[in-house]
Amino acid sequence: MKERVLVVEDDAMMLEILSEGLRIEGFDVSRATSVPEGIQEILTSAPSIVLADYKLREGTAFDLLAWLNAEDLRIPLIVLTAHAEIELAVEAVKNGAERLIPKPVDIGFLSSEVRRTLEHYRNLQKAVANRLDRARYDRDPFLGNTRAIAELRTAATRMAKVNNTVLIQGETGTGKGVLARWLHKMGPRSNEPFVDLNCAGLSQELLESELFGHQKGAFTGAIANKVGFLEAANHGALFLDEIGDMAIQVQPKILKVVEDRQFYRLGDVRERKVDLQMIAATHRDLKKMADEGGFRSDLYFRISALSLRIPPLRERMEDIPLITDKLLEVFSWEMKRGGLRITDRARWALQQYAWPGNIRELRNVLERAAILSDDGVIDKTGLEFAIPAQQSAPANLIPPNLTLKEMERHYIRQVLAGEGGNVPIAARRLGMPRSTLYAKLKEYGL
Repeated sequence: MKERVLVVEDDAMMLEILSEGLRIEGFDVSRATSVPEGIQEILTSAPSIVLADYKLREGTAFDLLAWLNAEDLRIPLIVLTAHAEIELAVEAVKNGAERLIPKPVDIGFLSSEVRRTLEHYRNLQKAVANRLDRARYDRDPFLGNTRAIAELRTAATRMAKVNNTVLIQGETGTGKGVLARWLHKMGPRSNEPFVDLNCAGLSQELLESELFGHQKGAFTGAIANKVGFLEAANHGALFLDEIGDMAIQVQPKILKVVEDRQFYRLGDVRERKVDLQMIAATHRDLKKMADEGGFRSDLYFRISALSLRIPPLRERMEDIPLITDKLLEVFSWEMKRGGLRITDRARWALQQYAWPGNIRELRNVLERAAILSDDGVIDKTGLEFAIPAQQSAPANLIPPNLTLKEMERHYIRQVLAGEGGNVPIAARRLGMPRSTLYAKLKEYGL
């Protein structure tokens, strides 16, 4: 994607030289010959950077700077001048210019300065986004070996290659936020900001202020201009978690962002443009909500063209041992406890529970047990479930769409768990020799 440079110069020959030179250097160039034209071009073409001659018709480059600052537009400006005096350079920096460059200017040098300035501004923007980002460390959204998780990995890998809006669906605690971060990390915008906003529990007014930002005086308490999450995510990705909880009055404005990448700050009459990827997530049935009028159908169809479903933990119980070991490895490092271990009795208990809170609940149960363990060994007695195991969803429900081998693996695991891990008794229940059962346990990684 080419960076757009606006050149504001009232000398026709110099304007042509600068414009053509920057085009050859690989930039998308727009032009203006005066301060008013420059302002109009900024509003219509949304350049990444402005190069302005100091002396212009109807003003100077400083007038452009003053307007950019008043509008709170985060667009860098480089001043070009035939009169490179120290006092003017100091004044330019004080007014907010990135730097002052004397004319005549070498195009190669100018293009390198443009790229350096853009990189500097990108880094500043990432710093703002990182302050908004609540993530502490990366996690693997595909931890497991079941077919369901393998299919999710395949679909997500394909979707990560494009800039289209992606909808992630899954129950609470399945790791929708983790998958969203992975999509950004593996996508074409991985070096740009990732901004995360949870829509659940936010009032319409607060959600709009957080998303779109506001102008000073837009409402009581708006004592200064505020950059919203959309602007903070510019060139990167905006993750709208629990979009199904978004106030329906806000949804038309989000639809405009999805379709046109345009929005208004609260209290502002000027339309702003953003270049970003949107990733949305929900634990709700958006199709049903749209049918019943609880969610805008036009927004649903726009964000659901590319969708991913994260299976709940109860549909991939065979992945629990692997997830458990990974979590204990993380806790060992975080708690500086050395190698935490878990007994076979505790492992069987984990696989007998239905996990209504999914991986988040599994993490909480293991973390509590690890903290309260005196010797670093987690046993069944140290596990405390939110719902008593016998009251949770039946553990003998076989997930749908399994192959014959997967059904056999699932059933063997159930029988073995029911017998407390006793292989001879489980073999008798299954009607197979003990040696055959041992072979299948090894084959299935049980």
